[in-house]
Amino acid sequence: MQKNIELKVELLQHNAEPEMIAALAAKLCYSGAELSDLQKKVSSAEQTDFIQKLIGMGHFSVFEHISFSFGIEGVSRALTHQLVRHRLASYSQKSQRYVKAGAEFPYIIPHTIKNNSQALEIFNNAMSQIAECYNKLSALDIPAEDARYVLPNACETKIIVTMNARELLHFFALRSCNRAQWEIRELSDKMLALCYDTAPAVFEKAGPGCCNKGCTEGKFTCGQAALVRKRIAALKKH
Repeated sequence: MQKNIELKVELLQHNAEPEMIAALAAKLCYSGAELSDLQKKVSSAEQTDFIQKLIGMGHFSVFEHISFSFGIEGVSRALTHQLVRHRLASYSQKSQRYVKAGAEFPYIIPHTIKNNSQALEIFNNAMSQIAECYNKLSALDIPAEDARYVLPNACETKIIVTMNARELLHFFALRSCNRAQWEIRELSDKMLALCYDTAPAVFEKAGPGCCNKGCTEGKFTCGQAALVRKRIAALKKH
């Protein structure tokens, strides 16, 4: 029986003072002062207005000094295939070469299938048949790296992701959009909430285009900008 698998996202590590390092980097660009003097000024100043000014100016390079590492589990291989397209990041994923899927591998069930009893039965039967094939191949001493070829995108996986704040702002703009695939959108929303808690000035306006200047999807717009803005605002108040 397939156990219920939940998406879990944990912020494993980040800069001790993320907004301070971005502010220091920005002030260094525009000042002839010594670094030690700038550090004193930055550490004693209110950074929110300055950070927001930098974002308004489009001076995003300073946010590359802010790093976040996330531990993610309860996601599918379909999701991680999308995730790794974000190239300015580092990834370490559970290997299907070295970690065998087991007698009954865990898998992610899309909501549309989970909420349709007939579709759910078809889906679960398919997963059972795949597990049986995988186990038969393993019994024939086929190595895991070859037996895995029968495994589906639905396979549950775990991954550690490190991104800088500039890439995260780009990631949230694309993946928290209603047009994003549902699973990576749920992941993006959880990551956004964690980032906002850590560096609210940096991520105050984080989210899809409709939360700021306007939808960037053109004729493919979801037409639900008000609902998207409400969802993103709720993430920042949790």
